[in-house]
Amino acid sequence: MKSRHFVIFLTLSFLTLGLFLADLAWGSIPVSIREIFSVFFGKGADAINSEILLNFRLPKAITAILAGASLSVAGLMMQTLFRNPLADPFILGVSSGASLGVAIVMMAATLLPVAFISSGWALIVAAIIGASIVLLLVVGVSFKVNNAITLLIVGIMFGSIAGSLVSVLQNFSNPDAIKLFVMWTFGSLSAVTWNYMQVLLPVVLIGIGMAFFLQKRLDGLLLGENYARGLGISIQQTRFLIVIASGLLAGGITAFTGPIAFVGVAIPHIARGLFRTSSHKILLPATVLCGASLLLICDIITQIPTYTLPINTVSALFGAPIIIWIILKRK
Repeated sequence: MKSRHFVIFLTLSFLTLGLFLADLAWGSIPVSIREIFSVFFGKGADAINSEILLNFRLPKAITAILAGASLSVAGLMMQTLFRNPLADPFILGVSSGASLGVAIVMMAATLLPVAFISSGWALIVAAIIGASIVLLLVVGVSFKVNNAITLLIVGIMFGSIAGSLVSVLQNFSNPDAIKLFVMWTFGSLSAVTWNYMQVLLPVVLIGIGMAFFLQKRLDGLLLGENYARGLGISIQQTRFLIVIASGLLAGGITAFTGPIAFVGVAIPHIARGLFRTSSHKILLPATVLCGASLLLICDIITQIPTYTLPINTVSALFGAPIIIWIILKRK
């Protein structure tokens, strides 16, 4: 690793840590850094502050790190797979597929056991299945078309179909179920409790672990499929593994936080700009740190006094200008 890369990694690590502490401290009830350490180390901490930090702000901050890292890594893999700088799981319809799975569970809540829904398994399984089905369809089409723009349009069409099915479900559902689903689509990091974290964390770790396992194959795909085959890389197997990893990451995060837009497409470009490399050995950990930092910043901004903004509104303010810049730069 170059010394320049090491310095940037070290800076990003300290930045992420600082933002993590700031996210814990900031809110409707400010908590000092000293009090945070008192709570963590159990030395004369206030009971109210302990409750706020341990059962609300800490899982929310951890969720921000997991969501930022997961969506960024999934976006990086999609951009590499399709060799399209604007590709991310959501643009290709994964968000709509995950939303359809969650909508089916929420709209059919009266037909399913209450314990099954409240356990968290219903949402995460439904979101992963919905996201994976859409991604598998997109990859299946990729075998038939060679043009990346055509493939992108097909992915958007699959997303539109999933969105239409969600609208049909809403038309036949009761107002309470519709309200719950609409609130879910706004995006929120505060819905993940410690019970849900037991489900979300393993899924994210498996997905990111698969991405790191595929780093050499991802480098090979950047050079073209023919060159990758010459290196002994199985293109079909690699595509399948990328689809599964992206489905786990995007579907798992979407299930618990709702769809968080623009992170997956923007962060990989920030990482490339900072490190000036296309090597996934560098880019994968870079996107993890950049994604975690950005979503922590977004979460801090959402905690305005007396009101909490949906995470989607703030992430769009960061991501959309970056996408516009990419389009203008690449003409």
